[in-house]
Amino acid sequence: MRATGVVRRIDDLGRIVIPKEIRRTMRMREGDPLEIFTGQGGEIIFKKYSMMAELGQFSQNYADSLYRVSGLHCVIFDSDRVIAYTGSGKKDVIGLAASREIEDMLSQRASYFRQYASEKELLPYVHSELKVVGATPIIAAGDGVGVVALVSDGDEVLNDTQKKLLVLTSTLLANHLEI
Repeated sequence: MRATGVVRRIDDLGRIVIPKEIRRTMRMREGDPLEIFTGQGGEIIFKKYSMMAELGQFSQNYADSLYRVSGLHCVIFDSDRVIAYTGSGKKDVIGLAASREIEDMLSQRASYFRQYASEKELLPYVHSELKVVGATPIIAAGDGVGVVALVSDGDEVLNDTQKKLLVLTSTLLANHLEI
């Protein structure tokens, strides 16, 4: 844990303001859920809460299955990080920050399917050499909680079956979260 040098007072309703610089660095937005932990030394620790992170191995199994059936690498994101990945360098990719395009897709609840090979390329995560071929948000209990993306290093476009598999995977993950 590192000190920021910022001191805030608790108001009469028990609230504190998290400074804008920290919210920006931690990629926190208005309405984001936070988990609160206490430490043995009297610390209060706030951590971004991710419904998707609770799925752990379950989401990795879905990513592996989607890879085997679609033939394309699969990346599953929570609201801002990679939580499951199929492909080489898996250990290096888990935990990487999602690209701005993926975050925008989730906030707008919009799907993306590459229509033609020369279309503008979207990166799935920061410093990626792969490009998004198709992606769809995971909507659980009315909230956008993650994104499932198929990625490639080539100029592929999705066929109808791959599109349906992508949508099916996001729907199954959402349904599992709502149980």
